[in-house]
Amino acid sequence: MSSGKLADQLRQMLAVLEAERQALAALDIDALMLSTNDKNSLCAVLETRDAGGLDAECRSLVIAARQKNEVNRKVRNLLAANVAARLDALTASPGTYAAPQAYRA
Repeated sequence: MSSGKLADQLRQMLAVLEAERQALAALDIDALMLSTNDKNSLCAVLETRDAGGLDAECRSLVIAARQKNEVNRKVRNLLAANVAARLDALTASPGTYAAPQAYRA
């Protein structure tokens, strides 16, 4: 895969990550599902690439994509915490919708 083609795919990933961020901000589940599918498709293509031969442009695109993905993860976690807090408030029993703790002997 040429460096130019890889750079184009990384730019596509940045666009998909931006669409994901906008979908999260708008709470648009349809757009979120589309961006998730696009992200998975691009990941499948990118995982075949050897990371050792990246040029400076591709390295900076990878870093930018990693940062955008991390921001999106944090936004998703904040939304999930907000929903959990609201559900707890509605049921008046905190932790009702929390994941069960692992069994400890």
